[in-house]
Amino acid sequence: MAAMTSTSGPSSVPSRPLLNRRLAEFGTTIFAEMSALAVRTGALNLGQGFPDTDGPDAVREAAVRALRDGRGNQYPPGPGVPELRTAIAAHQERRYGLSFDPDTEVLVTAGATEAIAASLLALVEPGDEVIALEPYYDSYAASIAMAGGTRVPVTLRPRDGAFRLDLDELRDAVTPRTRLLLLNTPHNPTGTVLTRAELAEIARIAVARDLLVVTDEVYEHLVFDGAEHIPLATFPGMRDRTVTISSAGKTFSFTGWKVGWVTASAPLTTAVRSAKQFLTYVASGPFQYAIAEALALPDAYFEDFRTGMEAKRDLLAKGLADAGFGVYRPSGTYFITTDIRPLGADDGFAFCRALPSRAGVVAIPNAVFYDHRAEGAPYVRFAFCKREEVLRDAVTRLARLG
Repeated sequence: MAAMTSTSGPSSVPSRPLLNRRLAEFGTTIFAEMSALAVRTGALNLGQGFPDTDGPDAVREAAVRALRDGRGNQYPPGPGVPELRTAIAAHQERRYGLSFDPDTEVLVTAGATEAIAASLLALVEPGDEVIALEPYYDSYAASIAMAGGTRVPVTLRPRDGAFRLDLDELRDAVTPRTRLLLLNTPHNPTGTVLTRAELAEIARIAVARDLLVVTDEVYEHLVFDGAEHIPLATFPGMRDRTVTISSAGKTFSFTGWKVGWVTASAPLTTAVRSAKQFLTYVASGPFQYAIAEALALPDAYFEDFRTGMEAKRDLLAKGLADAGFGVYRPSGTYFITTDIRPLGADDGFAFCRALPSRAGVVAIPNAVFYDHRAEGAPYVRFAFCKREEVLRDAVTRLARLG
């Protein structure tokens, strides 16, 4: 018998790091860590942003019907099923007066996260600068890195009880190497909704500097206190340079279905599709038919959804304030950013890791959403997209901190 060659010892260990240097800064996400902590401790999970109830029964039954009828059980068309693309175009026209061709200007993706990644992979060359509003959803930084771009944060800072954009800082951040602006409004994690005046100025900057813009608008139907969501693509000069992204998960409370979409001019949509086809290729076949029906729900659904979430925001915001947190009341999304310094703390990571044992609640440290983590160190994010009884229980538990 031939002697076996040993594969043990130093010669079998790769001499180079396994993870490429562009992704070396990204490990396990904080959402996975804190959700695991919630399971381990039995704490209420107000960290990760997913609802604890399903969306409308009619939409769920539409998915079941599609499964039974054999629609979408095999590969759907690469751009998405025609019914959903038509429904997305109709939604954009009805809500915002934006007209898109369902065949050439709409692309269905595996959630908004894939849409963001595909957009950046398609549109950013290595070395291009990408400006993003900080704090930002952690996939933004990873997607920019995978595209070989350089991220340039423009930080939203507290002013008059909310986190606001400094337009002068944004203007100054644009250089000859800037390729793209990555905007999120309504904004996660701060709950800021960019105003019409702010968006108009962003549009002027983009046109004057010939920039592309990718907008993450997944919380478009969750704006409160009379705030208005206005897609950037509606402003002069922006339709042909903006990739608008949204998804079904946040609006219809089916986050596990992973149905997102892009609307943009035909050349931009084609570019994004060129990258997307080598990511998931296609996804969520039967669910696409269900979301097509969901987007056609009457306006009353969207209004009831918004007012119900606004009431939950008010409930948790008051409880957090009563417990001693500094509370930044969000104008949109389903997150509340708080300041822990009134509670005698200034390290969000340590605070969140101790919170399950102190109060039986899980939250997310905002520092993970910052390039310069010291900027976000004293802030902690709570999600209020939970059942009312869960939020009331959380408020009772958090009162122990006082």
